[in-house]
Formats: sequence, C-alpha cells, structure tokens
Amino acid sequence: MEEKQILCVGLVVLDIINVVDKYPEEDSDSRCLTQRWQRGGNASNSCTILSLLGAPCAFMGSLAPGHVADFLVTDFKYRGVDVSQVAWQNKGETPCSCCIVNNSNGSRTIILYDTNLPDVSAKDFEKVDLNRFKWIHFEGRNASEQVKMLQRIEQHNKKLPKEQQITISVEVEKPREELYQLFAYGDVVFVSKDVARHMGFRSAAETLKGLYNRVGKGAVLVCAWAEEGADALGPDGQLLHSDAFPPPQLVDTLGAGDTFNASVIFSLSQGKSMQEALTFGCQIAGKKCGIQGYDGIV
Repeated sequence: MEEKQILCVGLVVLDIINVVDKYPEEDSDSRCLTQRWQRGGNASNSCTILSLLGAPCAFMGSLAPGHVADFLVTDFKYRGVDVSQVAWQNKGETPCSCCIVNNSNGSRTIILYDTNLPDVSAKDFEKVDLNRFKWIHFEGRNASEQVKMLQRIEQHNKKLPKEQQITISVEVEKPREELYQLFAYGDVVFVSKDVARHMGFRSAAETLKGLYNRVGKGAVLVCAWAEEGADALGPDGQLLHSDAFPPPQLVDTLGAGDTFNASVIFSLSQGKSMQEALTFGCQIAGKKCGIQGYDGIV
C-alpha cells in the first residue's frame, strides 16, 4: 500500500538571491558575489525539507502560467514534490522576491513583489482527495477561506478511527489580526517570534503560556526563538524546550523557520515525541543556516 503524503498549503514564490560582502549603503554602487534563482515561500520551502528528509509530500498553492511558474514546477519535480494539487490561475502573476544575503554574517533582507494572484480558495480545496494524506499543514494566509478548509478536514476526520485521521498543523507567522482565528485549529500550531513580539511577549515560554488558551483542545503550541532555541506547550501543561544548534559559521538564514517547521512535522509524523521533534527541528534548522540553499542539509 502506497504511503500517504504530507500536504503543505500556502505560498510559492521565485526568490532572486543576491549574495553581497556587506549590506549596500545608500547611494552606493555594489557588486554581488553570486546571484541565483531559488524556489521560495513558506509552504514551498517546507515541502523541500520534507522531501529531503524522505517524506512523500505534495504542495497546494496558486501559480499563474508563464516562465516563472515553469521554473518553479520544474524545481518542485526535481525535489520530488507532488504538484498535482496546484491551483492554476489565469489572472495575476506568480510572486517574486529579491533577497539580499550578507556574506559577512548570514543575515538576509527580503523585498517581496506581492502580485494580485489569488490564494487557494475553499472551492479549490474541495477538489482535494483527503484520503491521500496523513498530515496537512497550512501556512496562514487567507484565513477566512482556510478556516473552511480546516473545517472540511475536521468533518472528514469525524468519520474515521483515530489512527486513520489526518493530523493538522497551522503556521501563524505574520502579525495580522485576521490570521489569529487560525490558532483555534490544528493539532500542532506554530506561532512565530514576529507575532509573539507584536503581541508584547519577550520569550518563547512567555508566548506559549500567554497564547495557549487560544488553541483547540488537545493541541500543541510551538514557538521558535532564533538563537534561543524553541519551546512547545501541550495539554499536559509541561513546557518543553530545545536549545538552538548554531552552525560553525552562519552562511544563510533564508528559510530557517520553514526548515524548523517541516522538520518538526516530519519527526512527529514518524511517531517521535514532541521533545524529540523539537530538538530535531532545531538541529536541522541550525544545519540549514550553515549552508547556502538546501543541498547538503541531510
């Protein structure tokens, strides 16, 4: 019997990455050391990591026909990611971003060209055969539509025994009020440091204690805090922590958060404990920060 997939729903963009010696000063004329095209976007990046770790996975998001989409689809297939769920749109453009990576400290600055391409809708999601998936991860975007998708999965799960139900995870990354309704859904909820600080929290532990009452019954809330590692809090009230695993040299932090999320999802999907998954997520995210791109992460 074919193993069920992990589906990631969210954004895919074309990242145009310029590596420079130092961040350009105003009115300066700078040369970049290298430039490359790379498939980006939270859900898209997480699919890359899941595939590299050995999980059968699929991506669902919006693409507009054209040479950028051709590049992205080719790269998905090269990485072994199933793109049969992509919602093709005949309006708008596929988003692009310009990313500047500072070669001296590994930091990255992103300038996003956000187009008018519609996100995946609940109507698009109705076409998905849920029986193909064991886990579905949502990058929080058009929350009102995603709530309908999440409710569809919940209804699907009610018809199945526990061991056959789809596990749901949700990422709340952007400090936008509309996205906060997603806290109430999912077996695993990832909240970003940006959202936490926007809400006035000063650490991962403080964030989890302050926000846990927003998640659904039995859910686990997870928060990564860069070089301070990551914490998780579940229904038993036990606060779990993993230290960070910084690389010998910081090279490229682009996609580190998506790497962490995917690694936690992979570990949990393999039956590991939340503590094991948290540690594994920090280990793989740390390794990613020590390399350019994703080749060599495993």
